[in-house]
Amino acid sequence: MLFLLVHLAGVIPALAAPEAFEHYADTIHNSPWHPVGELALASAGLVHIISSLFKSVQNRQAGNRAKLSSRRDQPLAAFASRNKLIAGLITLNFLVIHLLQLRLHRPGAGHERELLLAVLHQPLSLGLYVAGCLAIGLHLFHGTEAAHRSLGLLSPMNSSYLRSGGRLLAIVIGGGFLLTSLGLAFGEF
Repeated sequence: MLFLLVHLAGVIPALAAPEAFEHYADTIHNSPWHPVGELALASAGLVHIISSLFKSVQNRQAGNRAKLSSRRDQPLAAFASRNKLIAGLITLNFLVIHLLQLRLHRPGAGHERELLLAVLHQPLSLGLYVAGCLAIGLHLFHGTEAAHRSLGLLSPMNSSYLRSGGRLLAIVIGGGFLLTSLGLAFGEF
């Protein structure tokens, strides 16, 4: 989530401050720690996928085939929980295509925004970005609470704060990327 927040803060300037965005992109991509950061993110993602699959298999083998329903009157939370696999798969597919479009074919310095605009002006790519942003938000909406529960950090005393804070963060991240993508696709600043 920290990466997503930093990435969002770096991408937002593409809307109204292209020079700041280009400086951010150039600085990040030419930093000596960039390959280490990418490897750490890839490793964390792989661990997340493997541990999620392992947990799903364990639950199925234990006979857990219950349909999820929220004990609280929170239909969005129940929807996010029921659809975490779908949101995760959409997020993974988006990530692979996003990296193929913008990371592996990285333009020269000062042309990052130009490539981003070219990608977002393609209707199919824009649809993928919209789906990816919504999926990331939904995945985080469920994941922030689930992570705290799995780590044993969720208690009756802090649950409402952790849920509210995590959900707000999910909305800020997913919504921030969504609004930035739509702003770049439909507006010229």
